[in-house]
Amino acid sequence: MSAQKALEVNPQPCEGAAAAPAQARVRAVAPGTTGSWHAQIPEDRAMLRAAAQLTRDIARARPEIYWPDMLGSAALGYAALAGAILVESTPLAVALGLFAAIALYRALLFIHEITHMHRDALPGFRFGWNLLVGIPMLIPSFMYEGVHAQHHSRKRYGTIADPEYLPLALMKPWSLPVFALTAILLPPALLIRSAILVPLGVIIPPLRTLVWERASALAINPRYRREKPKGDFARMVFWQELGCSLWAIAVLAASYSYGWRPLIIALSVVSLTAFLNQVRTLVAHLWENEGEEMTLTAQYLDSVNVPPPGFLSPLWAPVGLRFHALHHLLPSMPYHSLTECHRRLSAHLGLESTYEKASYPGLLPLLGRLVRGTMSRR
Repeated sequence: MSAQKALEVNPQPCEGAAAAPAQARVRAVAPGTTGSWHAQIPEDRAMLRAAAQLTRDIARARPEIYWPDMLGSAALGYAALAGAILVESTPLAVALGLFAAIALYRALLFIHEITHMHRDALPGFRFGWNLLVGIPMLIPSFMYEGVHAQHHSRKRYGTIADPEYLPLALMKPWSLPVFALTAILLPPALLIRSAILVPLGVIIPPLRTLVWERASALAINPRYRREKPKGDFARMVFWQELGCSLWAIAVLAASYSYGWRPLIIALSVVSLTAFLNQVRTLVAHLWENEGEEMTLTAQYLDSVNVPPPGFLSPLWAPVGLRFHALHHLLPSMPYHSLTECHRRLSAHLGLESTYEKASYPGLLPLLGRLVRGTMSRR
């Protein structure tokens, strides 16, 4: 769908779908024009009802998929990282580093699944992931838990209260490369956070408050301030912070004693992983809302699906994130069921439905659309 194609929400379901209440047809203005069109889009109740009814039988998280996928991705990533550190051939080290970045990227993105997972769905998975991935990469699950849920709130999505939203398509052109490239600084910043700032915060309460509010969430909204943890969540945060600090201090001590080369290579690999995730973030949404509350249908249309046959999308949007718009319809659906959900909804609702209007062909067209949005006069 081109950047200038108008979106038209049709409340009438396709043949075979349940009838929806009569609603006004809303024609959206093109990206880059003044005023937010998203708030004008009514609910397509036929789509919402179909999404709920047609997918109930595949909504269970399957441990026989989650565990091998996460463990295999982590093992391959760490093995390739070790190879990149140990081999003497520079081209081979670069190749192994690239492979490590992609494998660790997949392993790391299971944090998204953990955030939406019911606490009893996969016993031990959160602990195992934190032990093997979250703490070694200094991104424990608490950095996303309790944060990402706010991005899915009907009242918060796309507003200044959304920790994961900025109107990037309406900002200056230079904002996009700055947004993407700052991710490269994330790994050394996390190392400083866990090795220095968190331990200092134990004896300097104002610093502890600052670090928690401003540097303890995977958020892109600079206005976001994280609330103080409470109850069981606070206890989980304590143990995860302790594990990260001990690991970070040990890594710095070992690097000081035995040489900095392994740490520099590891930080470079994780920086590439962070950059990949930041590029994926750029195309997860259209980023065209100007802070108004939106219906769930409007949130869906401001989000992106990149369905098959795009064969590269599982690499840059792994663990089901190629169906990001569908995820906003079904936040608790396990990643391994999203392809089947998409197939069912596409077949049921038809090619002319609201559902299909969130599908795009790939990464480059989406980046192009975003760039054109930033260069439009408003």
